[in-house]
Amino acid sequence: MTQAELSASTGIGKSSISQYVSGKNKPKEIALNKIAEALDCSVSFLNGTTDCPDITADPNGLKNVSIEMAAKLLGKSRQFVRVALQRGVAPFGFAVKLSGEKYSYHISLKKLNEYIGNVTCDNISNE
Repeated sequence: MTQAELSASTGIGKSSISQYVSGKNKPKEIALNKIAEALDCSVSFLNGTTDCPDITADPNGLKNVSIEMAAKLLGKSRQFVRVALQRGVAPFGFAVKLSGEKYSYHISLKKLNEYIGNVTCDNISNE
């Protein structure tokens, strides 16, 4: 999802989205809730308080595919996936800059399935 698409789906201005992504500003709670809903993830994930190691058992209801699993399914390196998420060119997820060089990554099972097809919770857990 591009910043413009996120802006359109949340009603938050494109410049505000850009400032959130760059770390210049932090969204207020209402904006954070809108962003989490639009990105199909939890506020806890956006805040970096969960990294959802198990895609089916996150206490916040987030279904997140790990960088390692996405790389394996895509036939790419983990670094390739991380950079694509950081640059916003991966149609299946996003990266949120936390501080310094640290990022929090989200890969949507639904979007990854749309991108490469036939990805389910069952065949990921069997990998």
